[in-house]
Amino acid sequence: MPMPGQFTVISAQSRDSPDQQTGISFQNCSILATEDLRNVQSYLGRPWRPYSRTVFIESYIADFIDPMGWIHWSGDEDLELDTVYYGEYANVGPGSKMDGRVTWPGHHVMDYYEASNFSVSEFITGQEWLDSTSFPYDDQV
Repeated sequence: MPMPGQFTVISAQSRDSPDQQTGISFQNCSILATEDLRNVQSYLGRPWRPYSRTVFIESYIADFIDPMGWIHWSGDEDLELDTVYYGEYANVGPGSKMDGRVTWPGHHVMDYYEASNFSVSEFITGQEWLDSTSFPYDDQV
């Protein structure tokens, strides 16, 4: 449980260079809080390094997420927010509303084309290896 004045984040992705092929893609997820965390200030994510990259696609986002959606990490005020990539596409639920979202240059309300770059088939070439695991997945947006 966070201490008074603290908050929770769903993600904190680290990427030091635009050449690194890393990031976090949440697709078809349910972003929910347990009962004890429903009233704790919470965000979808925060940058950890200058090229942090996280997207939420076609997911349900509950109302415990702060309307800003994303938060700047304390102590990293010098981090350039135009080099991060925080994207949202076709999410539903009360926490998915774009009203009040951060206005950082690195925050993107994605279209279908942009979102498809973060699908299983494009982002992690999942069709090449996931079939052998028997793990269920959807390779399209």
